[in-house]
Amino acid sequence: MGLNDTVSAERVHIGFFGRRNAGKSSLVNAVTGQDLAVVSDVKGTTTDPVKKAMELLPLGPVVIIDTPGVDDEGELGSLRIKKAKQALNYTDIAVLCVDITIGLQDADKELLAAFEKKKIPYIIAYNKCDLSQRCSQIGDNEICVSAALGTNIFELKEKMARLLKKSKEDKRIVSDLICSKDVIVLVIPIDEAAPKGRLILPQQQTIRDILDSGAMAVACRDSELGETLKKLSGEPKLVITDSQVFGAVSKIVPNAVKLTSFSILFARYKGNLESLVRGAAQLDKLRDGDKILISEGCTHHRQCNDIGTVKLPGWIRSYTGKSVEFEFTSGTEFPEDLSRFALVIHCGGCMLNSREMHSRIAFAEDLEIPMTNYGVAIAQMNGILKRSLEVFPEVLSILD
Repeated sequence: MGLNDTVSAERVHIGFFGRRNAGKSSLVNAVTGQDLAVVSDVKGTTTDPVKKAMELLPLGPVVIIDTPGVDDEGELGSLRIKKAKQALNYTDIAVLCVDITIGLQDADKELLAAFEKKKIPYIIAYNKCDLSQRCSQIGDNEICVSAALGTNIFELKEKMARLLKKSKEDKRIVSDLICSKDVIVLVIPIDEAAPKGRLILPQQQTIRDILDSGAMAVACRDSELGETLKKLSGEPKLVITDSQVFGAVSKIVPNAVKLTSFSILFARYKGNLESLVRGAAQLDKLRDGDKILISEGCTHHRQCNDIGTVKLPGWIRSYTGKSVEFEFTSGTEFPEDLSRFALVIHCGGCMLNSREMHSRIAFAEDLEIPMTNYGVAIAQMNGILKRSLEVFPEVLSILD
């Protein structure tokens, strides 16, 4: 992936699901025009979800996911089914591949129920239509295809594009909160954790969103923030800071200027800000011996003063005065059992797509486990959560 390519977290994730030998992998290859998935007559050839980021017309930048068959057998087969179902957590559009010579089976119907429960838009692709005459009556979200002959493959992609257009939300990071010609100050610390020669993804995306709105982005380090504000001809519309320096920045920025963080912006952009704000209240209810899960969506190399594994635990112990325990996960890891945790603290989720962040938040909510994120938690511990949410008046009522 090049510098100007769309990152995977911002691409539409299209998952292909179905039973073994329904022709999922063949259909994936036909749709992508590539030998992306291994094809074989042997059942269970696909053993793990296979992901491929690519441009797929007429949809644009996507991630294609080929999954194992959901009717696999044995102990290893159960693990493969588990992996296939986990892919539902980050699937934006699902394609259920059904062998038309066999028809819908119980495993297919279970998948359809899962799509409905998770509110995943889906298409049923009846594959191998060249071997059957059973495709006379089908619904709007169904299509007969032949991966072997290429029949109706373009029409399938057209259906996916229409489904995407219906389901796509026009989400913004910050541009809906600002106006053209506004000055936005971005506070970006440069320390041992900062990547050499580049900005991290949330900073890049926020700057781009500001520029797209016609506003002006002024970036500085926290050490130069005071001087930067003095040199502006007027007060900025908004200051956005890295959460690690939230406390120090809040003392420098005048109270009349709205202040928030990249992490809080991404809590709204990728997840459910209201839920994460409610979860922050749990920091004041922790007791000795409680366990906290700190989860990150990326798998970066951890520095000696890493925010997730070092700084946050230290700040939490200092803030609460309690002897609490911590567990850590990263990347695609997220525990299936959260019952042992009193609180989950997640990163901003810039490397996860919106559906996966929503899935993780909803999972915690279903189990009644409070969940918050880095920026919201740090604002809470610095006593500035209300101030950091002033730019989101619809969320402020939660704190009343």
